[in-house]
Parts: sequence; structure tokens; C-alpha cells
Amino acid sequence: MTNSTNPASTTNSRAGRREWTALGVLMLPLLLVSMDVSVLYFAIPAISADLEPSGTQQLWIFDIYAFVLAGLLMTMGSIGDRIGRRRLLLIGAAAFGTASLIAAYANSAETLIAARAVLGIGGATLMPSTMALLRTMFTDPGQRAKAIGLWSGVMTAGVALGSVMSGVLVQYFWWGSVFLVNLPAMALLLVLGPFLLPESKNPAPGRFDWPSVPLSLAGVLPVIYGLKEIPSEGWHVQYVVSITVGLLFAALFVHRQRTTASPMIDPTLFRARGFGPSVVLNLLSAFGMMGSALFTTQYLQSVLGKSSMEAALWALLPSVPIGMAAPLATTLVQKGVDRAYVVASGFAIAACGYGMLAVTGTDSLWLVLAAAGVLASGIVMVMSQIMDLAMGSAPVEKAGVASSLMETGAEFGGALGMAVLGSIGTAVYRHGIPASAPAPAHETLGGALAVARHLPGRTGDALIATAREAFTDGMHGAAIAGAVLLLGAAFAATRTLRGLRVPVPEPVAAEPQKAEA
Repeated sequence: MTNSTNPASTTNSRAGRREWTALGVLMLPLLLVSMDVSVLYFAIPAISADLEPSGTQQLWIFDIYAFVLAGLLMTMGSIGDRIGRRRLLLIGAAAFGTASLIAAYANSAETLIAARAVLGIGGATLMPSTMALLRTMFTDPGQRAKAIGLWSGVMTAGVALGSVMSGVLVQYFWWGSVFLVNLPAMALLLVLGPFLLPESKNPAPGRFDWPSVPLSLAGVLPVIYGLKEIPSEGWHVQYVVSITVGLLFAALFVHRQRTTASPMIDPTLFRARGFGPSVVLNLLSAFGMMGSALFTTQYLQSVLGKSSMEAALWALLPSVPIGMAAPLATTLVQKGVDRAYVVASGFAIAACGYGMLAVTGTDSLWLVLAAAGVLASGIVMVMSQIMDLAMGSAPVEKAGVASSLMETGAEFGGALGMAVLGSIGTAVYRHGIPASAPAPAHETLGGALAVARHLPGRTGDALIATAREAFTDGMHGAAIAGAVLLLGAAFAATRTLRGLRVPVPEPVAAEPQKAEA
């Protein structure tokens, strides 16, 4: 009698058809999890008409998913390393599918909020589990780099596809259909996952550090909340206090990880030369991506006057070159180009995208779309390489925690990008609005457009033209700031990543299958 392990557990073994098929199955839930961030963009009006939520409830319907997802990523990554990444993935898929069904047929705002919260919990299990399993299945460095490039492209494309899909579904079906599309993918994962995906976990994880769970939530959620509200509401005291409280709890969380015998996040991860810089650079890449999206979506709708559906369809065009960015970066690294220079080039390309945004006018559709495509392509080049470096540097038994740290950093970076660049754009916008304009016009471009509709003839037209010009000027200011930051990130990448090589893969701790005669 002999015990056999999954082929993926062999050091330096090359993945075959089974592993690539499994990757395709993993990409479906990953795509849906990223799409759920934006899937309610066009469904909210129909939901509001049907369920009649209060203003606060409507905000929670939209935001609770992202809050829960961000808050639980580290917890779920640690749990997956302990109980098994495949097991956690399948549990999460079942929860995600069940919550999607409940959300689709919710008959009250409270039910929909609760279902969206459970969707966030499921998403928090799926995201780190997919990356950890990818690390398990693809032990060959070249194949792993290609697989991670696909993972990065799917994550980026999902957010753009979510809004378009919701617009199409709501136009032809009822709003619950935006949730029902999750069910086939989750069912496919539940059926094929046990056969295609290897089980792997940390063979000696130690005791689970339960006190770190509330500390991590208290460190992440207030900061994310404050950063998300600042772009639209401004730097009010309550949001600054929220961020400050979150940072204090984050400091307590870090202190506990450094002092407890069995931490949720093992500090030794950061001893690998490439891991810490990868986390920071990933945060900066998310900063650049989400900071630009805040302006381009408003530009298409409020400056160019496109409908929501038209804006979403136009916004798909920049995603076309994204599919070529990660493979190009991977090919360059495999041909011997130092990864530091590839990552720095990605940041520089993204900075060029911001530079293009900085010279747009109030009627520059194609230039804005081209800028968004250039920026996103550069960011995906960065993300694919630093994710590969981080996962290759982390021990296999801690792949779930490593993945969750990268993804939590991205959540922080995205929120920070919207807060900082959004605040710069708002300050420039308000400076460009005449003091005599009505108060709502000083707050946002949307407020100016709403007020202008009730003003007589030329007065209303003049306010619209001034407000659109002021918004475009604000986008210019934010774009210049974004370009400077990304160029700084390019310089940092050359200094911190130069000469780094992904370590030789270690054997994966896979669960033994049944003994064979």
C-alpha cells in the first residue's frame, strides 16, 4: 500500500491540462467577486423603486459588500491556511451562491443588506483562496507568472464588466437578475472543485489567534469607511476621527502580531526581501487605478453628457489593451529583463496615462478613453509582477495569509486614491466656481448640473459650462498628482526590487489521497 500526493505538490513540476482547466474554473468566481463591487451601479434605481429603502439603507446596500470584504480578507486568508484552501473556497462558494439567491428575491431593504453582507463574507473567502490555490497548483515559476497575470487581468476587468452587465440585465430583466448570474459559476465550482483542485494547508499552523479578528476589523473598517466618504462629503471631523481610530487599532493589531506566540499574520513574511516592497507597491498601484476611475466615470457622464449605460459601454474600451499587458510583462521577465525595470516601466506607463488626462478638454472622449487604457495597462503590468514576486517569496504554507495581505493593501490603496485625488479634484473644482453661484454648485458637478436646470436660459448654460470646465481642471490637478506619485513608485521599484529573483519553489503540503493497492 502506498500513499500518493497530488502532482501539484512536486517541486518544480510543470502544470498540465488539469491545472490549467482548474485555473479556468477558479477565474469564474474571481470574476464574479470583482464584478459584485460595481454590479449595483445601474440596479440601485430599480431596487429603490421596489424596496423603497431609506437614504441610509441605500448606502448600506451599496457599500456593505466592500466593507465586509475588506475587513475579513486577512482573517479568511489565515483560516484557509489552517483548514485547507480548497475547503474554504468551497464553503465560500456555497455561501456566495446562497446569499446571491436570497439577494435576488429579497423583499425588504434589511434582507438585501444582510444578503450583501454575506456576499462580502463569501468574497473574502474566495479571493485569497483562489490565489493560494494558484500558488499550490503552479510551482513552475514561468507557469505561475502566467497564471498570476491572468488572475490580475480578470480582477481588473471584473470591476468594469460589473457595471455594464448590471445595465444590460436591468434593462431586460428585473434587478434580482444581477445576483442570479452568480449561481451557475458557483455551482460549477462546487461540482468541479473537489476533482480539479488540490487541497493544501499549513501542516503546523499553531493556534488560531481569535483576538486578532476583532482587532483586524477595527483596524480596517473605520479607515476604509472614512476614506470612502471623504471624496463626496469632504474632510469632516467624523471621517478624520474614523480614520484615526482605525489607525490606532491597526497599530494594536500589528503589535499583537509581533508579540503573540501564534499570530494571524506571521511577521516573518516580511523578512523575505521582496514581500514588504510588493505589499507597498501593490497599494500604490491600486491608488493609481481607483483614483483615476473616480474621475473618468464622472467625466463620461457629467462632462460629456453620456447616459449611465452609454458611459459604461464606452468604459469597456480601455479594458481591451489590459489583456496584453500582463503577458507582455511576464515575457519580458522570462527573457531576462530585471523585474524591477518591468515594474518601474509599468508605473511609468500608468503615469503617462495620468499625463494624458492632464491635457484633456471638456470634449475629449477619445483622449480620456486612451488615457484610461494606458493607465490600466501599466497598472496591470505592475500588479501581475509584484503579485508573482510576493507569492513566490512567501512560504507555500502561508500562501493564504500572503494573498490576503496583498489584497487588503489593494483595498486600502484604492480607498486612499479616491480620497486623496478626489480631494485635490474637489478643491480645484470649487476654486473654479464663481462665488455668486448657488451653494449646491460649489459642492459637486452633479449639484451644479441639477441647479442649472432650474435657472433661466443663458444663466443655466453658463453655469453648466463653468462647472464642466472646473471639473476638468480638477481632474487635471488630480492627474498631475497621480502622475507624480506613480513616477515616485517607479523610482522606488527600481531601488527595492532590483536584482530580486523569485525563490526556488518549495514542496506544497498537500493532503494525501486514499491509499491505493
